[in-house]
Amino acid sequence: MTDSKSALRIDVSKGGPGSGKGTQCANIVQHFGYTHLSAGDLLRAEIKSGSENGTMIQEMIKEGKIVPSEVTIKLLQKAMQESGNDKFLIDGFPRNEENRAAFESITKIEPEFVLFFDCSEEEMERRLLNRNQGRVDDNIETIRKRFKVFLESSIPVVEYYDSKGKVRKIDAAKSVEEVFEAVKAIFTQKYEKAAAV
Repeated sequence: MTDSKSALRIDVSKGGPGSGKGTQCANIVQHFGYTHLSAGDLLRAEIKSGSENGTMIQEMIKEGKIVPSEVTIKLLQKAMQESGNDKFLIDGFPRNEENRAAFESITKIEPEFVLFFDCSEEEMERRLLNRNQGRVDDNIETIRKRFKVFLESSIPVVEYYDSKGKVRKIDAAKSVEEVFEAVKAIFTQKYEKAAAV
């Protein structure tokens, strides 16, 4: 990874639970050479490591508290440095405006763009109930709570970046293949623009 922060290319992936974000992030990584950073995965890995930091994170989650932005951002920064890559796709962060402001203030980096997987609540609900992966949070009450949190916390972040012309909205109600075609078009256009500069 280069020392120059401006050389880093960071994109953010946003979408409600069940919008197909995880599947598309995996496709982007495979196709375009990005390193996928999931805030949730990094927090879970830190807990598993048994470190002092991990124990603190676990206690906070157990008590239903939100892990401080600084903690998540430090884990993201560490993962970026260790990856050796300069292209990152951040998933599940920033979750809210406070996360966003803290990320930009600490890293001095703004994402190049935000990929927003737009999907109706009905469709996301149907997908989550159908996926049946044995996840405890895939029941109707929990799903609806997650939608509410997403609308209240994450949509303001999408709106903020939209006001800066950084949001690329994708109709995520289509098939996985159709959605990825739309994703590919966005990334291809981005690379063509970069090459023309």
